[in-house]
Amino acid sequence: MDIRLTSEVATLHGTLGDGAAARDLAAMLPLTLTLADFHATEMIADLPGRLRTDDSPAAAAARAGDIAYYAPWGNLALFLRDFPRSSGLVILGRFDGPADALTGLDGRTVTLAAVEQGG
Repeated sequence: MDIRLTSEVATLHGTLGDGAAARDLAAMLPLTLTLADFHATEMIADLPGRLRTDDSPAAAAARAGDIAYYAPWGNLALFLRDFPRSSGLVILGRFDGPADALTGLDGRTVTLAAVEQGG
């Protein structure tokens, strides 16, 4: 599924994968989220509910630009930098282009939505 994250300062396009957690996130869209910087490594946001992780690996490493779910906290994580393998981290998808577009979003409200075919 193609997605778009928009704010008053940036627009990012990306793609979600096919796992159960990614499908659960897709079913929540559109979402309005407030992002917070977490150790200059990722932007995080609370989700309105938990995502299923039953078909996901127990751990994953993230790359800059990855869209992930951190199951122990139940939050969305948008990675600014690569991050080592972490238990409970589920990669949901990936943004196109450079991840540094996320750096100006700390404390900002963003909308995450599905992109309609042809849009």
